[in-house]
Amino acid sequence: MKATFIGYRGGQRTQKNKCALIRVEGIDDRDAAAAYIGRRVVWVSPSGRRLIGKVVGVHGRKGVLRVRFRKGLPGDSIGAELDLI
Repeated sequence: MKATFIGYRGGQRTQKNKCALIRVEGIDDRDAAAAYIGRRVVWVSPSGRRLIGKVVGVHGRKGVLRVRFRKGLPGDSIGAELDLI
């Protein structure tokens, strides 16, 4: 299943680089998004390196998911596609 990296979690003056926000195709409410908690997410860099994260929660009411990575995704990957395993 495909997802899009839409940004980092953060506040007015902070940014948490290890916690990414993703939007999954076809998911538009909180209850449908909650079914994906615990699944793995893979981002593949242009050089072929893979970063694997885990869905840890729902962000807001529109079906956006929070994904935690060991090392944060680079900023130029915003808008990139991720794969849900």
